[in-house]
Amino acid sequence: MTIAFVFPGQGAQTIGMGKALAEAYPAAKAVFDEVDAALGEALSQLVWEGDIETLTLTQNAQPALMATSLAAMRALEAEGVSIDKAAFVAGHSLGEYSALAAAGAISVADTARLLRTRGQAMQSAVPVGEGAMAAILGLDLEAVRAVAEEAAQGEVCQAANDNDPTQVVVSGAKAAVERAAEIAKEKGAKRAVTLPVSAPFHCALMQPAADVMAEALADVAITSPAVPLIANVRADAVTDPDEIRKLLVEQVTGSVRWRESVQSMAAKGVTEFWEIGAGKALSGMIRKIDRNLTSRQVGTAEDVAAITAG
Repeated sequence: MTIAFVFPGQGAQTIGMGKALAEAYPAAKAVFDEVDAALGEALSQLVWEGDIETLTLTQNAQPALMATSLAAMRALEAEGVSIDKAAFVAGHSLGEYSALAAAGAISVADTARLLRTRGQAMQSAVPVGEGAMAAILGLDLEAVRAVAEEAAQGEVCQAANDNDPTQVVVSGAKAAVERAAEIAKEKGAKRAVTLPVSAPFHCALMQPAADVMAEALADVAITSPAVPLIANVRADAVTDPDEIRKLLVEQVTGSVRWRESVQSMAAKGVTEFWEIGAGKALSGMIRKIDRNLTSRQVGTAEDVAAITAG
């Protein structure tokens, strides 16, 4: 059995995530303390006792989800399961930063600061209400690309997340995304669901955020990860620090090639995926990508106990 550790993206956040891990494992609590110190605020208090609207703000959700993933990773390590149990790491959008931190390529403190910067930059790149994202259900990537091209009409409209064979997300100018939703339904999509996001991620409108991240990443120490990263924009393995830095900038405007990333890992021999952190969205996608692959969640103290019990 060959395992990959995968790390969730935005949307998985819940109030209380990681709290039981922090209570059960001092090393997990230390992650939240380190993130709080890096950001100069009690993000952990917001995660455990705050309101979901504030937690869902991009600048909060991104470091909070990373902290929860790393807390789960530290709990595994406390039970004797290290990062080298995995053949690869990968993450969905912001989850790529969690994957890199878990693999030791970027420090937890630097990752927290990068994700706070990334969240703020992505939020401010496009005025609220001018962009949108929609999940197109029931059409494949090529069909959705054709829909986005037809809907653009001089505005930005792109396939942003290729999540699984049944779900591709489009992102761009609000009117163009609305047109894409209607065109997709005309072309046989089962549904087109507008996503409750505050900005149009992973499209050309995010270029100002990419510029901010290029500057932020230039000053951060990145080392080779302990296990290879399957990068979002390439859907293939990368270990070179300079290449990782470049791909993290490209990721801001580029598509999240999740379906291809999972297929790439499967082709390299991965048979089981551990979803490290909050929720189980990635596990659902993985099942739709390849029914022969298995997945399990590692987001609670009970999950860690179940894994280490064998």
